Amino acid sequence: MLTAFTAGLLLITVSELGDKTFFIAVILAMHHPRRLVFAGVVAALAAMTILSVVVGQAVSVLPKVYIHFAEIALFIGFGFKLLYDASRMPVSSCDTEVVEEAKAAVKEADMQLPKKKNALAILTEAFVLTFMAEWGDRTQIATIALAAGNNAIGVTTGAILGHAICAAIAVIGGRMLAGRISERKLTFIGGFLFLVFGVVAAIEGA
Repeated sequence: MLTAFTAGLLLITVSELGDKTFFIAVILAMHHPRRLVFAGVVAALAAMTILSVVVGQAVSVLPKVYIHFAEIALFIGFGFKLLYDASRMPVSSCDTEVVEEAKAAVKEADMQLPKKKNALAILTEAFVLTFMAEWGDRTQIATIALAAGNNAIGVTTGAILGHAICAAIAVIGGRMLAGRISERKLTFIGGFLFLVFGVVAAIEGA
């Protein structure tokens, strides 16, 4: 059985590698001090995780049977969608569309800020860009689903650790890894993982 901590850690680590927020951190780390980018990115992802868990806990007041079937349907639905998306992706490394979206987001933010940025401006830019990119993302919805049916502290700590691991990889070695990350393979793995969570949820409720 997957614990809430392990489920949150696995879900986030696999889903966030190669995601838009990952490439935003990579691009920001090329132009600004890595520690500031890392702090801003992780703070945004931690805030989003806590918000998602709070929403999940609020949803948990609904009848357990509804939550149970909604959780199964959500995970299995996401799983099949990711597998379908992966099957249509090119075999090439990273998803160029995601990279271009990240570049555009960073460029737009840079235009609204002074050329010479202080530490607070860099932290704010990393926080806002990451928070906005993560809003409505599949990992946010999945975190809400996990928190609705599992231990809130376990999901929160596991998800934040997963986010921190991905952010560290992006900030420290993202430039080197960016061209080698296969979005197709990661999406296949993510789809399979969502299906596993759906099956586990079904078994636990049986």
